[in-house]
Amino acid sequence: MAAGSSEDVGKLLLRIAVGFFVLVHSYFNLRHGVEWIKGPLREIGLPAVLAYGAYLGGIVAPLMVLIGYRTRIAAPVIAVTMVAAIAVVLKTQVGRLTDVVGGGGLELETFLLLGALALSFVGGGRFGVRGGRD
Repeated sequence: MAAGSSEDVGKLLLRIAVGFFVLVHSYFNLRHGVEWIKGPLREIGLPAVLAYGAYLGGIVAPLMVLIGYRTRIAAPVIAVTMVAAIAVVLKTQVGRLTDVVGGGGLELETFLLLGALALSFVGGGRFGVRGGRD
């Protein structure tokens, strides 16, 4: 496998991990809607309409990343969504360790944020709908 090919395989694996786990993470919103997010947004002085961004950052952008379509555009949307989730919904978990194994309370969210940022810089690679360098 040529060096370029192995880099593209690595990008594909990162795309699959980030895209899949953001979708799984967002399943609750698909099933129950985003009404529950409106209260926490209002509490910090933001308009409730921003709750609908959870669909963009939790469903649309991860699907784009998974299929390798406009990864450099979709990945930052995921990153912003993860920052918003941490700041608005999960802020009490910042700096906490879990009781079970001593891991961080925000391990998954941190991975998704950093993985999305990495994809923003490196693109999705050639194994995707768009093909070529994304």
